Amino acid sequence: MTRQFDYVRSDVTFDSSGTRCAAWLYRPQGVANPPIVVLAHGFAAFRELRLDAYAARFAQAGYAALVFDHRHWGASAGFPRRILDIGRQQADWDAAMDFTRRIEGVDTTRVVGWGSSFGGGHVLRLVARDRRLAAAIVQVPHVSGPASAFFQSPRAVARLIAAGMRDQFRAWTGRSPYRLAAVGRPGDTAMMTAPGAYELVERMGDMREELLAENDVAARIALRMPFYSPGRHAAAIDVPVLVQLAAHDEVTPIDTARSVVDRIPKGEVHVYECGHFEPYLDPFFDTIVTDQIHFLDRHVGDAR
Repeated sequence: MTRQFDYVRSDVTFDSSGTRCAAWLYRPQGVANPPIVVLAHGFAAFRELRLDAYAARFAQAGYAALVFDHRHWGASAGFPRRILDIGRQQADWDAAMDFTRRIEGVDTTRVVGWGSSFGGGHVLRLVARDRRLAAAIVQVPHVSGPASAFFQSPRAVARLIAAGMRDQFRAWTGRSPYRLAAVGRPGDTAMMTAPGAYELVERMGDMREELLAENDVAARIALRMPFYSPGRHAAAIDVPVLVQLAAHDEVTPIDTARSVVDRIPKGEVHVYECGHFEPYLDPFFDTIVTDQIHFLDRHVGDAR
């Protein structure tokens, strides 16, 4: 039976372009200089939406983990709240990596980037540029702006663009953001409206009202999504990457994702019979995180 380690979780912060980012640092006890996995969430999400479950499993397997919130989200600073700025989030990842490499007691030659959904796209871009990373794990990753942005009906897309223009005008004139629900039910005006998605996000947040109350995002991101395609960096990635795809993905079409990630030279692709939000939840979570730990063991573990 594989040994399970006890671990300690502590609150830490790091600076990203003058703004404080909040993070949890997980340290497995009794492990000298463990590898470390750096995790952040996807579109309009934050740590409490089940990233702690992944980090805890990594720590129990003997890996350190740093779980952070992007600026404007969760416990991190940044105002206005719940602005999804692609460039700032990319800078947050750079800052998180700089911070990680200054942490004492971890092996900074074995740093792994971990991202889910929109955050998975950020990690693909990061690992193509930062040659110091040892490996990466991307779960249901955002790879193509057009494929994701236009996956809804033309009428829904038109509503999102109109909302984005309204919010952008408010930003230009110094007013508070015009917001949309990040996840809604079919027929709602929301960034993601796949059947069952809202109910799955409720489960991810354990039905906690304070988390569900933050289910919105400044609508200007609807104008930027079509132009963000981090999958174009796939061929430039030269380290092992575990790519986990959902066969019934309602947000990132699997055919598009598969065509992109097949270009990663050292990519390892697993497909699961689930939807976009289900990797975080039973009955799929245990299989998916176990596959991630096996990947870590093979590529950055002490028994390599």
